[in-house]
Amino acid sequence: MKIPWYHKTTIYQIYPRSFYDSNQDGIGEIKGILSKLNYLHELGFETLWISPFFSSPQTDFGYDICNYTDIAPEYGSMDDALQLIDEVHKRGMKIVFDMVMNHTSIEHEWFKESRSSRDNSKADWYLWQNSPLPFLREKLGLKVPPNNWKSMTGGNGWHYAKERDEYYWSSFLPFQPDLNYRNPEVKKAIFEIVRFWLRKGVDGFRLDIFNVIYKDAEYRNNPFSPKLIPTEEDPSGFFQEAKYTMNQPESFSFAKELRNVCNEFGEKILLGEITGNTEIIKKYMTKKGDGLGLVFNFEMLNFKFNADYFRELINKIERDFPDPFMPVYVFSNHDRRRSIHRIGEDFRKAKLLHLLQLTVRGVPAMYYGEEIGMTDSKFPFSSALDPIPHKFKWVPRVLLDSIGLTINRDEVRTPMQWDESRNSGFSSAQKTWLPVHENFKAVNIETETKDANSLLNTIRKLLKIRTEESALREGSLDLIGNLPKDVLGYKRKSGSNELVVLLNFGMKDTDFETEKGDCIFRITEKDEIKNNKVELTGYGGIILKFPN
Repeated sequence: MKIPWYHKTTIYQIYPRSFYDSNQDGIGEIKGILSKLNYLHELGFETLWISPFFSSPQTDFGYDICNYTDIAPEYGSMDDALQLIDEVHKRGMKIVFDMVMNHTSIEHEWFKESRSSRDNSKADWYLWQNSPLPFLREKLGLKVPPNNWKSMTGGNGWHYAKERDEYYWSSFLPFQPDLNYRNPEVKKAIFEIVRFWLRKGVDGFRLDIFNVIYKDAEYRNNPFSPKLIPTEEDPSGFFQEAKYTMNQPESFSFAKELRNVCNEFGEKILLGEITGNTEIIKKYMTKKGDGLGLVFNFEMLNFKFNADYFRELINKIERDFPDPFMPVYVFSNHDRRRSIHRIGEDFRKAKLLHLLQLTVRGVPAMYYGEEIGMTDSKFPFSSALDPIPHKFKWVPRVLLDSIGLTINRDEVRTPMQWDESRNSGFSSAQKTWLPVHENFKAVNIETETKDANSLLNTIRKLLKIRTEESALREGSLDLIGNLPKDVLGYKRKSGSNELVVLLNFGMKDTDFETEKGDCIFRITEKDEIKNNKVELTGYGGIILKFPN
């Protein structure tokens, strides 16, 4: 079976607002991305995933779309978007757009018409329901939601619209009403939008909260759950099982329909944002490959930095997602804490983490700035631009931090740190949309480029090795046993190309016997092989290549 390109690629996520400001208004935009394409190409990433820059009121900074085929003016124009697609392709790279299919902005013309009455042409384009107890409203003025469904951000997901005297459903935030995919006109309209961008040359889509596309047709109440906090494997939370609001059978079929649309244009990536257990995720992907091509493995966003954790994780993924499935290794994104924050800002640990990410069997997805060790800022909820923390102002910050929740997403979306100049070279504006992190003098691309042993140059070397060694792009993986407690090792093999990766998650130096191979990568100069003995420094790592 031919391996699709998107199972062999490397992905770099760009949050346009924070990447580079070329017109000096304090906000990053498409031309800013264009001006930095050479950096990304030389770094070695093969696919760029661009967070939304479509027309939007920016209440959720692009994830609330009011026109899917127009560009928000603060980000540029359609000509800019087309030039970006073209310039990415000229460099032999791929480009993936973020597609938010589940909901639109409340400002979308579709919703404005739908909300205006119960009998207009878009009346059934969103999820509208009556109150089950209208007499309470009529007699007592009380508004009772249609059922007990809660949104993904907590609280009631039903919102009253007086124009129709009905409630509309929002899976995420109140200004993001969910589309009704049981209406064939909605599905047809969205598929035409997908075709619009595929005709423009986009190589596929990252699919936002794809697992909530369909909801229960009968609007049945969700059962009680003792869980407060949702997890990656079980999205139930806020004391409610998400039985009727997520991962409905129709969503699995929809993934296949979307794949068929993409197949009209060749081999295109469909990368899903999905929460659910292994069996649910595999239903979206399918063994035949006729659904989504990739799904983020979100359980590793809360990784523990030790060999046992990653050994168990890799073993589980290899068992649950064998070929032809391909996992996606991701440690940070625009909604969750940056990876280096979770390892105490330790750059030695960061090098080891990304050695694993770029050599294990899977597609690595890296968030902008992760390659230099950008970390989280800390802002008060009261002044947040992100709408989510305003829902949780009453909760003590220390409690939310203690359970690892990223409530204020502003903190992980600060401007890219390019150099030591004002605003770290992101913008010369008096004020940037979010403040640049205070550590930019030490953590920036210019400084790390000059340091041969920096995190940036470590990742650059690893990306180059990955392109040269077929075993890392498409080979099998076998875990190696009988290693020291803190050492993780695995063998990658594709045909005659055979490599061994050894990683020391302990802080102490260690040595042990292994097969003799040629060292093609080491984290430090002291990570080496002598005769049949490997010597690894604390948090050291090495790649050995065996002769054909």
